[in-house]
Amino acid sequence: MHPAKVLIAAVVLALLGVKTVAAQQSLGAQGAEGEPNRLQQWLVPSPDPGPPSHAVLFRPPGDGPFPLALIAHATSQNVLRRAQMPQPEYRALAAWLVARGFAVLVPERPGHGATGGRYLEDQGGCDEADYAKSGRATAEVIAAATGFVREQPFIRSDGMVVIGHSAGGWGALALADQDPKDIAAIIVFAPGRGGHANDFPNRVCAPHTLMAAAAEFGKTARVPVTWLVAANDSYFSPVLSRQLADAFRTAGGKVDFRVLGAYGSEGHWLPETEAGVRSAASDLDRALKPPSPTRAKKQ
Repeated sequence: MHPAKVLIAAVVLALLGVKTVAAQQSLGAQGAEGEPNRLQQWLVPSPDPGPPSHAVLFRPPGDGPFPLALIAHATSQNVLRRAQMPQPEYRALAAWLVARGFAVLVPERPGHGATGGRYLEDQGGCDEADYAKSGRATAEVIAAATGFVREQPFIRSDGMVVIGHSAGGWGALALADQDPKDIAAIIVFAPGRGGHANDFPNRVCAPHTLMAAAAEFGKTARVPVTWLVAANDSYFSPVLSRQLADAFRTAGGKVDFRVLGAYGSEGHWLPETEAGVRSAASDLDRALKPPSPTRAKKQ
């Protein structure tokens, strides 16, 4: 082929590539709504300059505006498990929230599944784990996603709720320093990092470092936290979870800590199923109910 034609072909292919990448990375809705609860695929920004985060959005009927609830998923330090992770949806928990008037966003953070890209929240090795850093990295991803979605006309600017599971809950704790006008409540299911150390149940990497990080988050906390853990959670047992919650509270954070009944063979996965959400429903309702003026005065 003539060199000039080769150059033209290369330019055309490059332009097509740019258009394809731009189309793939355009933020917002990625198709029509479906079932259940107006399920819709979205792309939302993340702190990583690479690919945007894949996300699922659920909504109640109508035009809104709706308060936003974000669900932050669990993670793994194992790169292969993260790569193979199906897109998190938490359909039962999302349905429960939609029934109470929330639009629900479930973003898949960088380094996981279809989103891919760099894993931003790496805690490091077991003995030298930096749990505060990993929690803040998760919080930054949550903030990037919610900042974009809260600009949509069907979302209210106030009354947002952040619900985190495991490492997602750990990141939610790092967000407790936000203005309560922006985040009304934080609900966490067995928050933590380093659970099942070396794949052994009831072993946690550097638990004292984890407690120190919980206290660090508690020092600047302004948003009330509801901390839930199943009685048979083998990643972050009720005993360890209470110690973490106490460290967060003693440092200045406001925590309502509750142990739920045993769930199935492994309580850590309680928020991912319909039966698990039903078992936590009364505590979730309590967490979303604003305190009465009389109660507020006593506090």
